[in-house]
Order: sequence, then structure tokens, then C-alpha cells
Amino acid sequence: MKRKEPVSNSSNPVAPKVYYPAFLNLKDTPTLTLPPRGGGKGGGESRYYPVFLNLKGKKAVVIGGGKVAERKLLALLKTGADITVTSPEITKKIEKEKLKGRIKHITRQYRKGDLKNAFLVIAATDYPAINERVSKDALCLVNVVDTPDLCNFIVPSIMNRGLLNIAVSSSGISPALSRSIRKELEKLYGPEFAIYLNSLKTIRTEAIKTIKDKKKRGKFLKDIASEKMIRMLREKGSGEAKKVAEDLFRKVKVS
Repeated sequence: MKRKEPVSNSSNPVAPKVYYPAFLNLKDTPTLTLPPRGGGKGGGESRYYPVFLNLKGKKAVVIGGGKVAERKLLALLKTGADITVTSPEITKKIEKEKLKGRIKHITRQYRKGDLKNAFLVIAATDYPAINERVSKDALCLVNVVDTPDLCNFIVPSIMNRGLLNIAVSSSGISPALSRSIRKELEKLYGPEFAIYLNSLKTIRTEAIKTIKDKKKRGKFLKDIASEKMIRMLREKGSGEAKKVAEDLFRKVKVS
């Protein structure tokens, strides 16, 4: 059974940014805004550069309205992107998001002008010819589902534990293997990591303000994120780990 994400106990009412994981193909990149597709001009095996994109307020376009497009859309919705779906038909879940006003929907097949001002595009139709056209027309980040040669970025399998995000990619070779590895990671990193990371956010902010000595501050920040603390999280839980981190903080402040 998939673990339910814990609710943050932070007193800060502002929700944290949710970043969108992507592995960029920068091989033989002509410009920063238009990475090449597939293996780039030089051919051969691609090496992807992992990033987490801030899509808040940026235009994202999903071409397609089926189950695959639905899955991609639901991930994008978490980021605060301005999303448009272009498809004659959409799934019930996409329809619900449309009725909530969370997405725009263009009820027809793709046309070239649909990508104007887009920052990121995902092509997820059942028609290879349309997907290829989308890839050629996109002057931005573009992903064609299950077709790495038409993409300038691929989407990894992502494990979320609150503010903790771990991305796994097989460079587009085997998404199924990436998912299997992600499932193993989900067993290793439980909800206690999300809770502890929320505590670290507060402690780190205070440490930066109050510990003026850079060496002491650096050592402290490493100590509260050490392998020893990870073992403590797994064996004794987030409450005990938080207590130890706060005790260390008090000792550093008075030293």
C-alpha cells in the first residue's frame, strides 16, 4: 500500500513551491531556450542533465486527453503552472479539473499556433504523426511520451516525501526499471523523512541567522543531516531526530 503523505505542521501558511523534475538533453545545444531532440547533432548516446523546474505561472501545454495525458497533467497541476489541454476528448478526471477552473481546454485536434508562448509542452496523443508535429513546432521544452528521440527533456520517475523529492531516470531506456527503483526507494524513505525535513527547514533558517561562525554553522548543518541522523530517523522516528537536532542547535549557539 502506498504511504499517505503526512500533513505539514508548519505554522507558515504559505505553501512551499513544488518543482517539476526533468532531465534535459543539452548535447550540442544551439541556445538555452531550444535544446535539441534525441541525441543532438553529434548523435550517439544522450547524457541528460537533471533539474527541478519552477513552473509557477508559466504556460504548459498538454496535447492529448487520454489516460497518459491525464497522468502528466496531474503532475503539472501540483506546480502551479498555467495549463492548457488540447484534445477533442478528455478523461473524466481531466474534465473535473476543467470544471474546477484549474485548466483551459481547447476542444479539437492540435494546430501549430497552440504552442505560442509555451514554456513546456507534453505530447501524449495516440497519433504518432501529431506527436511528431508537436515536437517539430515546439520552440521550448518538449516531451513526447515514450519517444525520447522527439524530446529535449524526459520526465523521471519521482518519489515524493513532502519536501523531499528523489528523481530516478534510465535516460529514457526503461521507464519500467525507473519505476521499480522508485518503489524500492519508497520503502527506504518513509513519512518520517517528510516530517523531519519540515523541522530542518525551521532549524536551518534559525542557524543561518544566529550562528555567525561559518565553520561552526557548516559543521552543525552537516551533523543534523548526517547518515547517523538518517539511521536515527529509521530506528527511532522523526520526534527523536528533531529533539537531537534541537539539542545540537542549543549547544552550538552557546559555544
